[in-house]
Amino acid sequence: MSQTRTRLRDHIEANPGVHFNELVRTLDLAPGQVQYHVRRLLRSDAVVSESLYGRTHYFSPAFDEWERGVLALFRRETARDVLGHLLEHGSARPAEVADAVGIARSTLEWHLDHLTEQDVVRKRRDGNRVVLELRRPEATRELLAEVSPSLPGRFVDRFTRLVDSLLEEAD
Repeated sequence: MSQTRTRLRDHIEANPGVHFNELVRTLDLAPGQVQYHVRRLLRSDAVVSESLYGRTHYFSPAFDEWERGVLALFRRETARDVLGHLLEHGSARPAEVADAVGIARSTLEWHLDHLTEQDVVRKRRDGNRVVLELRRPEATRELLAEVSPSLPGRFVDRFTRLVDSLLEEAD
């Protein structure tokens, strides 16, 4: 295996759920170079990919489908914050989570759609109120420890929060 391919594989194993652009930026490689070597890694089953929510994420084959979906979502700071709140509090109403995380309800709902689709969070009715809770809290806690966000990813999430707060002030 070439040195570049080994470097890519090692980075993917150390950063499960990393996406293509992050590989290019972090490893300071040309996009075509990353594309060529990742394709070879995929063909040899040294890594697997999962396309979710507009990004292709790469993983060690050791992760199952549920774990890959969760790790891909953890790459988004806001989703991590939502899950962190639910891990800390057990269950919560959506308005409480949105306030605690500092995001608009619409932004929370966007993330909740994906978190429920990946079977990470469950929305249940408690009378006429919706309550959020984690489906697999211990497994979620373990996977959360696997992810450290990239700097560009943090900027995008924080920009979204800034825009949300500005729009709320305008209302």
